Amino acid sequence: MSNDTSIPIAFHQANTPDHPIENKVKVGLSACLAGLDVRYNGGHSRSKICNNRLQNYFSFTTFCPEVAAGFGTPRPTMRLIGDPQNPTLTYSDDSHADLTAQLTAGFQDKLESFASLDGYILMKNSPSCGMNRIKVYQENGYPHPEKGRGIFAAALRERYPLLPIEEEGRLNDAKLFENFVLRVYAHHYFRHEVLKAPSFTALINFHSRYKYVVMAHSQQSYRKLGRLLANGKQYSLDDLIPTYQTLLMTSLSRPASSKNHTNTLMHIAGYLKKTVPSKARQHIALIIERYRKGELPLVTPLTLLKHYIDQSDNLYLRQQRYLAPYPEELGLNNRL
Repeated sequence: MSNDTSIPIAFHQANTPDHPIENKVKVGLSACLAGLDVRYNGGHSRSKICNNRLQNYFSFTTFCPEVAAGFGTPRPTMRLIGDPQNPTLTYSDDSHADLTAQLTAGFQDKLESFASLDGYILMKNSPSCGMNRIKVYQENGYPHPEKGRGIFAAALRERYPLLPIEEEGRLNDAKLFENFVLRVYAHHYFRHEVLKAPSFTALINFHSRYKYVVMAHSQQSYRKLGRLLANGKQYSLDDLIPTYQTLLMTSLSRPASSKNHTNTLMHIAGYLKKTVPSKARQHIALIIERYRKGELPLVTPLTLLKHYIDQSDNLYLRQQRYLAPYPEELGLNNRL
């Protein structure tokens, strides 16, 4: 395999009838996680989550900043030293070799090519790609009490502060996995439904579909976004849209609590008062309560609500992304 990977390595996937490749969401991926032999030891860290569960929904663009910087494969191990907020990259056995500028030069020109991405999955514990909790060593050879962030990961976050970014290892947590996928699709829909052809109407239409997703994550953000749009005509689109997007993505940055989900489910169920018999509504309320108690997964009340909403002519409810914020086939709500 050639070591010349100074451009992002395309991760080509088979086209399937249920998920045509043109409908896939573009997501960045550390090349080693795709199964490419780019690690320091000449191997890879192929991710089952990415390659088995997500490949039918995400179109991955793979990239290894260390190989792109010309360090080669295999290569000596590297680590971070100095200030955890602004660390220096060196070889593990030679702290005098400052490799920071070389690494940065390898990815600096590539950052702009990631503008079309809706998320990024990084390799954990890497001095270049690690998102959090990366060891930064002191002059005495011991790790600094304060953890750092990989140099490429930090640059990616600085350039795209609203881009959903996650470490692959953390995706083994059901709530973090669901939250990451939800944010990826929210980022994707906002780019295509608002940013592609910006208008106040497009923003209102987006919010009308996403308002209950926001409600389930943050009551405070739900009210803030509502007030922002209520006074939206007072702002220019150049100010209004970035402000809305920042509030949106910030509100979705943490998994929704069962308490907020319960409140949102009951709020939506309230719209069925005129179309669903009283006995059926009592059953819906019972199922939602059982979810709140942890006796049932989120998918159960959601499926029940969707059953009655699909039978109604309420277009407002049927277009709510809260009911399907990502492909149902992923089964993410089964574990919440």
